[in-house]
Amino acid sequence: MGEQVTITLVKSPVGRVPKHRGTLRALGLWKIGEKRSHKMTPQLAGMIRTVSYLITVESAKK
Repeated sequence: MGEQVTITLVKSPVGRVPKHRGTLRALGLWKIGEKRSHKMTPQLAGMIRTVSYLITVESAKK
């Protein structure tokens, strides 16, 4: 599971569940359109599942 993924925030976290907003902060996503690359781990997969309705995920190109 060591693959790099790019996560993009596509919807606003305003008015969402506080726990989901915290998850976005932990991913480093603050503004719509912002992208972050992370190494795929089981913990990251759970975070992605939690906020999947606010983000898009794609494999990072090497």
